[in-house]
Amino acid sequence: MRALAALLLLVAAALLAPAALSQRADAPAAKNVIVEIDAATLPKEALDTLKLVQRGGPFPFAKDGAVFGNREGRLPKQARGYYHEYTVKTPGERTRGARRIIAGKGGEYYYSEDHYNSFRRIRQ
Repeated sequence: MRALAALLLLVAAALLAPAALSQRADAPAAKNVIVEIDAATLPKEALDTLKLVQRGGPFPFAKDGAVFGNREGRLPKQARGYYHEYTVKTPGERTRGARRIIAGKGGEYYYSEDHYNSFRRIRQ
């Protein structure tokens, strides 16, 4: 009886293994899903930066307006130079911090609060 139970467990594992592998293969794609956020729900500093970007400046940080390369591919793929980054001040932070607004040439804006690890598209 134990041998039959062991055999059934092996068969079940063999049948379920391909499904588990395909789920793991799909996992990285799911991590690149970009959710939307209403502009009104952004932190005050992010909203201030967004308004500054839409006005064309002036920008407080020398790197504001620099090309964002999207090397990790977390934003929709575009030609180099399509995206530009802007610093969102972080209260109490003495450096530029981790928060950014990314502007696309098509008029879309993205917010990252974790230095490009994740993005939310800003809905205005």
